[in-house]
Amino acid sequence: MDLSQASEQSGQTLSTTIATTLRAAISNGEFAPGSKLRLDELRVMFGVSLSPLREALSRLSAEGFVVMEDQRGYRVAPISEENLEEVTKLRAMVETFALREAIQNGDDRWEGEVVASLYRLNKLEKVEDTADRSAWEAAHRDLHYRLISACRMPLLLSFSSMLHDLNDRYRRLFLAARPFDKTVRREHTDICNAALERDAELACGIMREHIERTGANIRKALLKKDQPLKQAA
Repeated sequence: MDLSQASEQSGQTLSTTIATTLRAAISNGEFAPGSKLRLDELRVMFGVSLSPLREALSRLSAEGFVVMEDQRGYRVAPISEENLEEVTKLRAMVETFALREAIQNGDDRWEGEVVASLYRLNKLEKVEDTADRSAWEAAHRDLHYRLISACRMPLLLSFSSMLHDLNDRYRRLFLAARPFDKTVRREHTDICNAALERDAELACGIMREHIERTGANIRKALLKKDQPLKQAA
């Protein structure tokens, strides 16, 4: 995660780069939930001054990935049943609304992007090592984005992206020790088919079930204190 070569970037661009890298590291479980984020260690790790680092951490705090502690610094946000439930409910509401708008506004180009994204994801079904998993995660995120990309609401896309990342944090922790969930491929295909047929009710219904099933599976694992958590939506 050495960003020493980014020293020539503007402060805002540098803080964005740091935030993006830290967000991914937290989602991947490289920083354990509740663990302390030591500024001196992060400063050396990224090769930057404290100013852009603090700005990045403040941004992640606003997004829910980091917790600011008065006079104590920063910690990785803990995971909990309550937080998972909130993220799941909000994501189900926001992503289905965005999907409905995208189905209404999407053109031929949007349809082509959805088809291509689903094809790329399905080619990566066998997740056997870290490289495969990273590629699957990238393709999975891209599909969910492509499905709602035609909603014509930038703020909605931004909020949906944040919720997806927060949900990903739970899902990736679960993926680390559990086999691939074969139900996911069928659900993705069914959502895409319904969206391309412009059947908003069906597409949004499957999407909601897709997201809520994930939340229910992870919740069971949390209640059993069975971590890391399981792959799903």
